[in-house]
Amino acid sequence: MTGKEISVNIPPALDPVYSNMIQIAYKDDEFTFLFLHQLPQVNQARAKAIVSITPAHAKNLLAVLGKTVADYESKFGAIAPKEAQGQENVTTLSGYS
Repeated sequence: MTGKEISVNIPPALDPVYSNMIQIAYKDDEFTFLFLHQLPQVNQARAKAIVSITPAHAKNLLAVLGKTVADYESKFGAIAPKEAQGQENVTTLSGYS
């Protein structure tokens, strides 16, 4: 392994989570991502996972996600943004306690 590679142990009982909506909240020392599954045909969503990270990790996530999406689009074509279809699935909350 190189200096940037780590061994990841995924417990067998860890189930994948599907999310089609996200809420993002932040305060001075953390970003919190609330992954939701919005139920079709109803105005309701179920929380599936909550992940909190430091601001530095959030900035790293932004950079890695940007590179990964660019790689994906170069292989599969442009991703049409949801807001172009009249749907917005990200809510940002600031200064929560």
